[in-house]
Amino acid sequence: MQAVTRLLGKPWIWSYLGAGAVYLGTIAVTGGQGAGGMATAALSLAVFMVVVGVGQMFVITLGPGNVDLSLPANIGLASAVAMKVMGGNDAMVPVGIAAALGSGMLIGGANYLLIAALRIPPIIATLSASFIIQSIDISYGRGLQIKPPPGFATFSNAQIAGVPIFVVGTVLMTMCFAVLLHRFVFGRSVSAIGQNMRAAWLAGIPVERIRFLTYVLCGALGGLNGVLLAGYFRGASIDVGNEYLLASIAVVVIGGTSVGGGQATVAGLWGAALFLVFLQIMLNTFGADAGVRLLVTGLVIIAVITAAGGRKTAHQ
Repeated sequence: MQAVTRLLGKPWIWSYLGAGAVYLGTIAVTGGQGAGGMATAALSLAVFMVVVGVGQMFVITLGPGNVDLSLPANIGLASAVAMKVMGGNDAMVPVGIAAALGSGMLIGGANYLLIAALRIPPIIATLSASFIIQSIDISYGRGLQIKPPPGFATFSNAQIAGVPIFVVGTVLMTMCFAVLLHRFVFGRSVSAIGQNMRAAWLAGIPVERIRFLTYVLCGALGGLNGVLLAGYFRGASIDVGNEYLLASIAVVVIGGTSVGGGQATVAGLWGAALFLVFLQIMLNTFGADAGVRLLVTGLVIIAVITAAGGRKTAHQ
């Protein structure tokens, strides 16, 4: 009983309970038809939310006001860069992935430089950067009809025992990031900065270097998400990252990371991503349009933030 109580006290467990509840509700509505296929599709789509969510989580953990709003534009540009570099040739896949990562890292570094040089809030700096990136993306990627190399496209949709290969790789990746967050100096420094930046600086933590690396990491994961999306959907698109602005923030908040910074959890990202995907599937089942889906997602985020704030006040 105590073990169950402790487990329910973990903020991230509720995302998994919510995902399970929505999944069972959707199965009940459909009469159980396509339950297995629904789970497989949800896992595949959750991968993209988790990848971009990890980067956003590190940024948000830096403290209040830190968020990367350039991710959608970053993802769109990276997908175009990767496909153009690969040129439909499987031998160029590693180079294309490296190019997408490099594109994302440059964007992340530029975001930080805007924040540090102009002394403006990150939300303004990254939003401004997104407009610049979108302009580059339009001139570079509009009308791009290059498909991913056949081997890469096949791999992007491959499964083992009904589980997409991408899911297995992403689970391993998130485990590595969990270790980085909780066991390595970098991750602990990010949390310390989010709790109190001045105290972290007085303790000898290189605050600005850590902030720079965090934004670069977020940018790199945005770039990786771009190339993965291009492979999965068999082509680049300047709009492919549009839905991941809200999604990247939602998975972080619903997954149990504090919006005030200083406290993060990687474990909840998967539960939050699955919850959001199942929620979209359920709304689609009921024939809800895009506006309703966005409205419901926004209300869920507000409810989670309110509940988290209430728990924090109670503990204090």
